[in-house]
Amino acid sequence: MSLDPSAPGGMVMYRRTLTLSLFYKFYLTVLQKLRLQGLRVEEVRSEYLRATEIYHPETPSSVQVYQAVPEGQSTDDVVGRPIIHLSALKQATGEAVYCDDVPLYENELYLALITSTKAHARILSVDVSAAERFPGVVCCLFANDVPGSNITGMRQDETVFADGQVTCVGHIIGAMVADTQLHAQRAAKAVKIQYEELKPVVTIQEAIIAKSFYEPIRTIQSGDLETGFKQADHVLEGEIHIGGQEHFYLETNVTLAVPRGEDGEMELFISSQSPSDSQSFVANALGVPANRVLVRVKRMGGGFGGKESRTTMLSTVVAVAANKLKRPVRCMLDRDEDMLITGGRHPFYGKYKVGFLQTGKVVALDVAFYSNAGNSMDLSLAIMERALFHMENSYCIPNVRGQGFLCRTNLPSNTAFRGFGGPQGMMVAENWITDVAHSLGRSAEEVRRLNLYSEGESTPYNQILHGLTLDRCWDECLSRSEYEQRRAAANLFNRQNRWTKRGLAIVPTKFGISFTATFLNQAGALVHIYRDGSVLLTHGGTEMGQGLHTKMVQVASRVLGIPCSKIYISETSTNTVANTSPTAASASSDLNGAAVHNACETLLKRLERYKTKDPKGSWEDWVKAAYLDRVNLSANGFYKTPDLGYSFDTNSGRVFNYYSYGVACSEVEIDCLTGAHKNLSTTIVMDVGHSLNPAIDIGQVEGGFMQGLGLFTLEELHYSPQGVLLTRGPGSYKIPAFGDIPTQLTVSLLRDAPNDKAIFASKAVGEPPLFLASSVFYAIKDAIRAARAGSGMTGPFRLDSPASAERIRNACCDQFTKLCPPAEPGTFTPWSVQV
Repeated sequence: MSLDPSAPGGMVMYRRTLTLSLFYKFYLTVLQKLRLQGLRVEEVRSEYLRATEIYHPETPSSVQVYQAVPEGQSTDDVVGRPIIHLSALKQATGEAVYCDDVPLYENELYLALITSTKAHARILSVDVSAAERFPGVVCCLFANDVPGSNITGMRQDETVFADGQVTCVGHIIGAMVADTQLHAQRAAKAVKIQYEELKPVVTIQEAIIAKSFYEPIRTIQSGDLETGFKQADHVLEGEIHIGGQEHFYLETNVTLAVPRGEDGEMELFISSQSPSDSQSFVANALGVPANRVLVRVKRMGGGFGGKESRTTMLSTVVAVAANKLKRPVRCMLDRDEDMLITGGRHPFYGKYKVGFLQTGKVVALDVAFYSNAGNSMDLSLAIMERALFHMENSYCIPNVRGQGFLCRTNLPSNTAFRGFGGPQGMMVAENWITDVAHSLGRSAEEVRRLNLYSEGESTPYNQILHGLTLDRCWDECLSRSEYEQRRAAANLFNRQNRWTKRGLAIVPTKFGISFTATFLNQAGALVHIYRDGSVLLTHGGTEMGQGLHTKMVQVASRVLGIPCSKIYISETSTNTVANTSPTAASASSDLNGAAVHNACETLLKRLERYKTKDPKGSWEDWVKAAYLDRVNLSANGFYKTPDLGYSFDTNSGRVFNYYSYGVACSEVEIDCLTGAHKNLSTTIVMDVGHSLNPAIDIGQVEGGFMQGLGLFTLEELHYSPQGVLLTRGPGSYKIPAFGDIPTQLTVSLLRDAPNDKAIFASKAVGEPPLFLASSVFYAIKDAIRAARAGSGMTGPFRLDSPASAERIRNACCDQFTKLCPPAEPGTFTPWSVQV
């Protein structure tokens, strides 16, 4: 079957092979039916029979295992108990108030963005005459309408509005303000812009050829590489590309700006993980001090890092409009707009050279990471640094060098995303350790176990590992997953089936907890006790569904010795707790929990004498007595993580406060003819210390795992060679659904693993579990290895992430793939490119 190499939709080799494969399935099915009808036709071999079966999913089941609180812990002490998320019922019924649920102001206007359709171009002219004639239009805004500075961004390398040049498709050029959303959007589309196009750089490979990089290039080196490679019995080289990922939060970016009418005051309701950054950027754009800008965040409908720094793109524009018109202005992006302009997880390309002994012990590693940063720096350097800090994952390598290159391209700036570079760094590590196993003909789990860190060993950045629980997580995961039995059963299954194969993988993770920017490891809290005994709690973290507020109420409840029902968190705002760090890096419970603890301890000391005077009195009695005695019943708390600070120049200092560990074992089944796969089972063992709330922590482990499952097996962003995002919504961009959950899912929180570095011996849980989904990717790779063995192919092979049906089918080399060779490079125009 022929298909034009540049056919829309791409995947030409896959579609040609799939057509032959499906015809072959049809042929086998017909043979089967004819034999059942008594006709003498060729018998279908028993190992081919599963290729004719129709897939019927089994009913999924799950198990959650956690340690109960010790006997004797007071029933009033809720720390460690699986308390329901405080907003769960409101969210389930629709009563929970999100940013766009704030009622319309009487004279409110709506804003729509005018964005670039070119990836790299000079703006020759902008014609708004037709747009201004549309009904309801109030005004257009461009760079010269910004009263303060048009320069913005985390590195001051961006603009509020494009000024003379655009550097990506979706670059904000201007804004249209009208009386309704429909009128604003229609008018924005009618603005005519003429460009002089410049050559764009879209992919990592194009950036490498053009030497289009941001400075600096980061390096971490430990040991002696040259000696290490000389010691090695074998040296192999390889590479892997890891695709980007869209945040796909349920609530897109939204801002409501309300001018307060005097002294440049502006109140903003924003869906943001970083209220203080939003405050700072808006004040800069408006040309006013930060104390005139109030940012309020009730809750977010998901963030995942996408609302850490990129929310400011929208909030500054909306604030400029509200300031100019002296009227409230609102904007909530449509899904396609949000996906187009806000960026996502950084695509990574990893190249490595690894030296290892015949036993499988790795002795030398030289790895280079290239990330697609996009059209501005944003947080790309910090993300690359974290990738380098996780380049060895959980494996001890005596001689290692890692280099990180930030590719400057003409895509919307990529940004923070759950894991923040860690998953990309660890994914490359798991790829080379799999290659080592395949080249030696050994099982991957044997080579992984051999190279695991031990207590007291040092990382490439010279941090000694204390309190290591990797071995405990590994052994428990092997046991709970019944790995040996599953492996034997999978081997038997693979011998009996040619066109369906099963694979297993067990993968560890070691995730460092702290902001790598030392100054961000601080938090504040403010606690008010009112005369009726009720407590209003505010802290620097934001709630995005992860249960942070619930945990903070539990902390305050334990310290103050009162029920959770007496404590309330209204919102996060810049006028209650100032200079907050973003709710990110999985550190928010650690930082804000310690700050809440500090504030509550202060109040408890003030109430102590009244408790002593009236030991049989109630909480309300003590509060009333203190109030009548003119005692301050408000306290602010503060915390900074001690002993942090690292220098790349000297490769010394303490990068992380501690590590979260976990191990996952997954089993999959692939259809070698179509590339489809089924997630049969996953067992996760996660060390979260002494959990503050097992229900929330297990929810985070399961949610993080499923988001990682999307990253490594499903979600694929397609860009045209001209830098236009082609996958702009759920119709063309697939996130995990119910059917992608493993049929058997077991999550176990490691018992008896207190952590003395965080509040109440707990550990961070937001980001660490995400990488465990790579166990599904490597289980797929294991199944493909079995399929390739059926065609006489052995040894390492390349499989890029995500392991889509296309990549799985193409990697299962057989007689059908040989009939559909890939087109020669340069003979066609690609429909999309791998960025």
